[in-house]
Amino acid sequence: MKLVFAGTPEVAVPALDALIASDRHEVAAVVTRPDAPAGRGRRLVASPVAQRAEEAGIEVLKPVKPRDEDFLARLREIAPDCCPVVAYGALLPKAALDIPSNGWVNLHFSLLPAWRGAAPVQHAILAGDEMTGASTFQIEEGLDSGPVYGVITEHVRPTDTSGDLLTRLAFAGAGLLAATMDGIEDGTLKAVPQPTDGITLAPKITVENAHVDWKAPALRVDRVVRGCTPAPGAWTVFRGERLKLVNAALVPDRTDLAPGELSAGKNSVHAGTGSHAVELLWVQPQGKKPMRAADWARGVRIGPGERLGEAGAI
Repeated sequence: MKLVFAGTPEVAVPALDALIASDRHEVAAVVTRPDAPAGRGRRLVASPVAQRAEEAGIEVLKPVKPRDEDFLARLREIAPDCCPVVAYGALLPKAALDIPSNGWVNLHFSLLPAWRGAAPVQHAILAGDEMTGASTFQIEEGLDSGPVYGVITEHVRPTDTSGDLLTRLAFAGAGLLAATMDGIEDGTLKAVPQPTDGITLAPKITVENAHVDWKAPALRVDRVVRGCTPAPGAWTVFRGERLKLVNAALVPDRTDLAPGELSAGKNSVHAGTGSHAVELLWVQPQGKKPMRAADWARGVRIGPGERLGEAGAI
C-alpha cells in the first residue's frame, strides 16, 4: 500500500522505521507537528519523526492544523491507501479521515477500551495495572473508540517508569502496526468493534497531578513517581523550593517516619508516607541537574524532623 505516516515524538520513530523497512508498502510522506522551540536558545527544532523522514528522503508535511486546505489538497494528490498514526498530537477532521481508501489506523499504547486518551501508559502505572499493551484501531471521530485490528500485551514491571514501559511498547507496537498494514493490504484482517464495558479514560497528566501527597500510602507515592517519569516529573517541595523526584524505592520495613519526614544516612535518604517509608534514589533540585539523593542530602544538610511538602510551598 501507499502510506502516509502521521506521528511526532521519539516514541513514534520505531513504527516509522518498521514501515520504511517493509518490502510490501511505500511510505510516500510523513505528517508531523510543526517545528517547536527547544533548548535554552528556544530555537525551532523539527520533530523526531520529521528528522527521521528527512534522513530517509521522505516528504514531510507540517500543517499547523490538519484541516488546513493546503494540507488536505496535498494529501488528496498523494492519494494514500492508508494512513498509519502514532502519537501525532492533533485531532483529525472528517475531511482528512475520508481521504485514504483504508482510512487512518492508530497505534495506541493500551489494551482498548482501557485508557482511551493522551496518557495511557502513565495512567496504567498510576492505577497499578499489572498488564497493559498496545492496540491498532481504525480512527473515527470519537476518542480512541474505533474498531480494533490487533493487540499485543506487555507486563508492567514493578520498577517501570512510564518512560521504560513506553519504550518497550514503542518497539513491540512497531511490529504490530506493520503487521496490521500487511493484514489490511491482503484482506486477511478485519477490525472488531470495541467492547462497551471496561472503558477508562487517560487524560493528559498535569503538573498538579504529579504533586506527591506524602499522606498517601507508600505504594501510591511510588506509582506517582514512576508514572510521572520522565514527564511531567513527580515533585514535592523542600524549604519552599520545588524538588523533582526522579527515582524512588519502597522500604516496607521502616514505619517510624511521619508523612514527608526525612531521614538521611551516609548513602541513603528515606521519606515517610501514610504507610511505610520510601527511599529517594535520584532527585532534581530546582534549577539543577538530577543527582543522587544522598549527594543532595549531604549538600542541604537535612535537619532533625525536616519534612517534604510542608505548608507555604508552591
